[in-house]
Amino acid sequence: MSEQLAQVGVIGMAVMGSNLARNLARRGFRVALYNRTTARTDEVIALHGSEGDFAPFHELTDFVASLERPRRVILMVKAGGPTDATIDALVPLLEKGDIVVDGGNSFFQDTRRREQRLRDLGLHFVGAGISGGEVGALEGPSIMPGGSPESYEALGPILERIAADVNGEPCCTYIGTDGAGHFVKMVHNGIEYADMQFIGEAYELLKALGLGHAEMADIFATWNTGDLDSYLIEITAEVLRKTDPRTGVPLVDVIRDAAGMKGTGTWTVQSALDLGTPVNTIAESVFARAISSSPELRTAARAALHGPDRGIRVADRDVFVEQVRQALWASKVVAYAQGLDEIRMAAAEYGWSIDIAEVARIWRAGCIIRARLLERIRSEYAAGNLVTLLEAPSIVAGLTEAQEGWRTVVAEAVRAGVPVPGFSAALAHYDQARAPRLNAALTQGLRDYFGAHTYRRIDDEGAFHINWSTDGAEVAAD
Repeated sequence: MSEQLAQVGVIGMAVMGSNLARNLARRGFRVALYNRTTARTDEVIALHGSEGDFAPFHELTDFVASLERPRRVILMVKAGGPTDATIDALVPLLEKGDIVVDGGNSFFQDTRRREQRLRDLGLHFVGAGISGGEVGALEGPSIMPGGSPESYEALGPILERIAADVNGEPCCTYIGTDGAGHFVKMVHNGIEYADMQFIGEAYELLKALGLGHAEMADIFATWNTGDLDSYLIEITAEVLRKTDPRTGVPLVDVIRDAAGMKGTGTWTVQSALDLGTPVNTIAESVFARAISSSPELRTAARAALHGPDRGIRVADRDVFVEQVRQALWASKVVAYAQGLDEIRMAAAEYGWSIDIAEVARIWRAGCIIRARLLERIRSEYAAGNLVTLLEAPSIVAGLTEAQEGWRTVVAEAVRAGVPVPGFSAALAHYDQARAPRLNAALTQGLRDYFGAHTYRRIDDEGAFHINWSTDGAEVAAD
């Protein structure tokens, strides 16, 4: 290892951090390494030191001193308190113009707070969403950096070099100021929640049809060659084919049906509520995980409740399988539409100039939700200023074609007692969005009756109230 300055430093040598550092080194960068537990830094060098030009350090002061200016420090530590503690230790050692990058799954409001604090000190803080898991971090993730435009000038070329690419285009772009990068990554994860919920519902429907695991794996593999081509569909086939090393039965049958969460899906829903934008497909996927992890509720309900036997009986099995595919694709489109709508609403609220076409572009590879559909989404947003993905011409055509099968699947699932909260929520959103009038008119009438909350008319401006308890006359509200 030479004595030259490192071009970038990575703090946090857990799997994601060490893999990102290895990615940087493999792309020709000299990388300084630091971990609070020094043995972990030594282990990374022992295992992977031959992969590139690493400079390991046991003291934070030495780590900072080894970096060229402006210093570029990437934090790959646990979100929340540990991130704040690392920033507190690092900031006194930095100089004006240096760049601190948080590559973890931090809540975007925390990123906004940290960016403001470091900006006041003359430092740059970048909240960078990084998607792709352990393999992506090593081989090329999708990267969503926020922060100041100036910070991206110094940092962007490095991130673009290590990102996944599609036809030579790096899956990394400047997202927007302060917390924009982490917000987009949060929504990415929310869409990921919905995507997996839809896949799970398709699996349950095929199982209710009487198909075995091998047959289902073949169906998902076939789907992966068409419009549903995506990373998650690809690995679904692999998971369904896997047998349990202990018992020899399908692995999925011995895994507890209780799904975990790390918070980003919940944040997506909470943020959507704050913004007043509907993301019911993502919300249903979060709640589906919640009920899966509620054993007392499920035990009590199984003992008390009755319903159909969860078996689906149709005249033509192959036709129904195709209808499940249509429902899966259409629901996936709605989830993307809702997530991108949330990003658009957040950009308006927080003053971010986010290019939705660019977001779709950098999600095409590297990230967990990478899919063929994203190229179509990128093209549609690049071609025009869409209010929602659901109005894009090619999307409208696809949804129109899938609609009958989608409705049939939801109806058959309800009849059979197979829960499809994601498919049905997506269909409800589709029908609500296209409806000429909604039942919100009655809701407003009720609110005015019991709380004098007023209502607005279709034929006049202003707010009005009915004197419900007196003469029943309409009066203009102040």
